[in-house]
Amino acid sequence: MFVGERMSHPVITVAPETPIHDIVVMFKKEHIRRAPVVKDGKLIGIVTENDLLNASPSPVTSLSVWEMNYLISKVTVKQVMSKKVKTIDVGTPIEEAARIMADLKIGGMPVMRDGKVVGMITETDLFKIFLELMGARTKALRITAVIDDKPGTLAKVTKAVADAGGNIISFGQFTGDDPSTKIITFKVAGIKKENLKKALEKYVKKFWDIRQS
Repeated sequence: MFVGERMSHPVITVAPETPIHDIVVMFKKEHIRRAPVVKDGKLIGIVTENDLLNASPSPVTSLSVWEMNYLISKVTVKQVMSKKVKTIDVGTPIEEAARIMADLKIGGMPVMRDGKVVGMITETDLFKIFLELMGARTKALRITAVIDDKPGTLAKVTKAVADAGGNIISFGQFTGDDPSTKIITFKVAGIKKENLKKALEKYVKKFWDIRQS
């Protein structure tokens, strides 16, 4: 799965000369928290909800509401935007986008194709993918267990589920505190809890949780 397949598009861009008041209104209307700033077809920055909040007057200011509104009307996007923008290509694997965003502690990135902004990849897009990967919208038997981190162990687990009549509908593997083991969480349909536990007990070191979810 690549960024271009799960990005938000068409992308909403803003011009650098746009008053920030107009951007605040647009963000609320479109339910977005960031937008690429584009001039003459080229990306020159990004403006976020935090940028807009930081540009707003303090609630303890001595200015009158009319003075504040006048001053805000004069502030434009180019005065508050971030000029250093981390971008990503449409052909980048989605997990690489997640890694970059987590490492840099950013909530979204403009997606590029041939030097043009064609979309945005955001935390919300990644959360939706996580929901799909973990089968969060599908009712089934959910298992969390610890297995040895050895070649062939996963194959034995999945074969045991299939041989018992179960159908794996989602699967995730995670690293725990012990480097010699892995934590697996998956959902299975078509099998009862007791039968599944019996089928897996030879391959699982520890069952953390088994429930209908």
